[in-house]
Amino acid sequence: MDMSYVADRGLVLLGCGKMGSAMLAGWLDGGLPATSVWVIDPYPSDWVKAQGVHVNAQLPATPAIVLIAVKPQMMGEALPSMQAMGNGETLFVSVAAGTTIGTFEEVLGAQTPIVRAMPNTPAAVARGITAIIGNSNVSGAQLDLAEGLLAAVGQTVRLDNEAQMDAVTGVSGSGPAYVFHLIETLAAAGVAQGLPEDMAMQLAKATVAGAGALAEAAEDSPSQLRVNVTSPNGTTQAALEVLMSESDGFPALLDRAVAAATNRSKELSGG
Repeated sequence: MDMSYVADRGLVLLGCGKMGSAMLAGWLDGGLPATSVWVIDPYPSDWVKAQGVHVNAQLPATPAIVLIAVKPQMMGEALPSMQAMGNGETLFVSVAAGTTIGTFEEVLGAQTPIVRAMPNTPAAVARGITAIIGNSNVSGAQLDLAEGLLAAVGQTVRLDNEAQMDAVTGVSGSGPAYVFHLIETLAAAGVAQGLPEDMAMQLAKATVAGAGALAEAAEDSPSQLRVNVTSPNGTTQAALEVLMSESDGFPALLDRAVAAATNRSKELSGG
């Protein structure tokens, strides 16, 4: 992505915890000058302070972007400080969970260009995926700009409407926790079958990570990859007969889990 526009106008990062720091590292690695970044955070880490960015300093009047990465419970206190930049050329991009575009428009002004984004925790190792949606004030170039910035921590997808954000939360936002629990339970099942704990955990982690990498890299669909590794009447088929049970296997379980997360997301965002 061409960072020259952002470098010239400046980027304000409101909140620089784990997600903010991951994005900042990606931008700096991608060539954004540290002197073009202003970080606002009450407790900046030593790493942030060592990057050469402006920390809790006076902000530029009309930066290219304000990226909001504060925790949802801090939004009410932090966002009003950005009101002067609303209703103008500055693009606001939020990665804060549960805060709707309408809420930002109420605080910043109805003419403010706003992109709402939902990244996930693998962004910390630049393997995240972020869903984005902009309001009617966001131009195509601004959406491209937001997508380019968020691509610093992984893949991006564009939503058709904001209502889809709750389902994104249920699939990819909360999804890493499902996978971490799979690793936990797979390792525990290995221990139950006689493996040492350390070995079982190493096998489980590597299997899940490797299968995920293969699923992304292969031309075959995950369904075909599953078929490829399943010999008739073999060990994998024996396991899949349990996991693919329509009553209590993965299909029913994950359907309920994703629905629960999606519905909770709707409740938290007032939907």
